[in-house]
Amino acid sequence: MSPQPSQLESGAVAAARAGDEAAFASLVEPHRRELQVHCYRMLGSLEDSEDLVQETFLRAWRRRETFEGRSSFRAWLYRIATNACLDALERRPRVATATRGAQPVAEVPWLQPYPDDLLEGVAAGEAEPEAEVVDKETIELAFIAAIQLLPPKQRAVLISRDVLGWSAAESADLLDTSVASVNSALQRARATMKEHLPRRRLDWAAEAQPSPEERDLLERYMNATEQADAKAMVELLRADALCTMPPAPERYVGAEKIVEAWVEGGWGDDEWGHLRCVLTRVNKQPAVACYVKRAGDSEYRPLALDVLRIEEGELAEITAFQLEPLLEALGLPRKL
Repeated sequence: MSPQPSQLESGAVAAARAGDEAAFASLVEPHRRELQVHCYRMLGSLEDSEDLVQETFLRAWRRRETFEGRSSFRAWLYRIATNACLDALERRPRVATATRGAQPVAEVPWLQPYPDDLLEGVAAGEAEPEAEVVDKETIELAFIAAIQLLPPKQRAVLISRDVLGWSAAESADLLDTSVASVNSALQRARATMKEHLPRRRLDWAAEAQPSPEERDLLERYMNATEQADAKAMVELLRADALCTMPPAPERYVGAEKIVEAWVEGGWGDDEWGHLRCVLTRVNKQPAVACYVKRAGDSEYRPLALDVLRIEEGELAEITAFQLEPLLEALGLPRKL
């Protein structure tokens, strides 16, 4: 985090404080994507993160005369965004604290995936891209879901310290609290995250692009999905695989039970329909957009987005979301 504004930034700030909307836009727009990622981590919702960025810019414009230049304009925006998120979280019903070993994805009904195209926009929009803003381990669904189990201020502390890499003093300034309070909150937050993140997490933090073996696995997953091949799907899944479908609270554990639930839901039944798959990426994870053509229909329509976690050559986790609300963000067609 830049401790002081640059000379160029100072000139734009002076103009913005005087009411120059173009100067203000030149200051805030380069930070739009990273602030949206920040709000997404705080809230776990793509839709809410978009709204909160707009709220951040509105608050910043209204308070532009309060920026004194003691820190960078970016740091000032982060403070406003964080407080806007904390205000939003006060209005949201609290998620119950999960018991040790519970699966956070199943505990967070508002969870939404975040398209990789928007993550790429962070680096593209930054004069000095900061890798930690979009680090894979801190944007995957498992992390986003687990962090939602933290009290809001612990969440903000963990993000500022362990994701953005800010010092304890900078984090204390961000939240208008003491360094001692920040350190205490961080210790508690880390302990909770350790309880709820998946096992061997460091081992499955792969590169952003899938390996040839993973691409083959994804191809076989799509083929098995389209062909309703239950046997092939069981073989692709790890024996203790997990499947969740936010916002539904149900969770299915085990390859056989997952596939059995799908079959009971109609998968493979000609009357239910036939699936076609499109590969995409969210949260720096592979995802499969599933379209269904119902009996008597001539087109494939959006059904589900399966976000996949691959571990040791097997599918370890499937998180399925409703596809239609995500089509625009993912750049996917309304029908095939």
